[in-house]
Amino acid sequence: MIPRFDEPRKKDLRYTHRPGAYGILVQGDMALLTFQSEPEPEFQLPGGGIEAGESPIAALHREVAEETGWGIRILRRLGAFQRFTYMPDYHLWAQKVCHIYLCRPTRMKGSITEPYHSVHWVPLTKAAHILGNGGDRHFVQQYLDRHNRRRTRP
Repeated sequence: MIPRFDEPRKKDLRYTHRPGAYGILVQGDMALLTFQSEPEPEFQLPGGGIEAGESPIAALHREVAEETGWGIRILRRLGAFQRFTYMPDYHLWAQKVCHIYLCRPTRMKGSITEPYHSVHWVPLTKAAHILGNGGDRHFVQQYLDRHNRRRTRP
């Protein structure tokens, strides 16, 4: 069973299934996040929807490039979560199934092509608190906890 974060499913609404792939992009103790200023301002993990016929890995590479301009190397899949939310960009209620990957940014490949997005390097400890949804915050905190345990082992 995939864990759910944030709002419960509302029984009176019809939800559109929206799978997506998102990356925790780390460099040392910093995370590369996107800030989407419209329609609702929020910090997000780079990534987005998986298009029909597209693999999660291909979607993640495409979405990260569009939202940040960076190329990535995917290290491993960390897990998945779901959330039931309104997507104002698309004017629909969605059951988002979010696949989360640990990634390393490789190099700037181009400019941001996604409107209203900007890139921010943020300490991982801060990222775990400022991300706009509970699932993103959970996976960043989980990564941070494991990362810190490895550093303190004798």
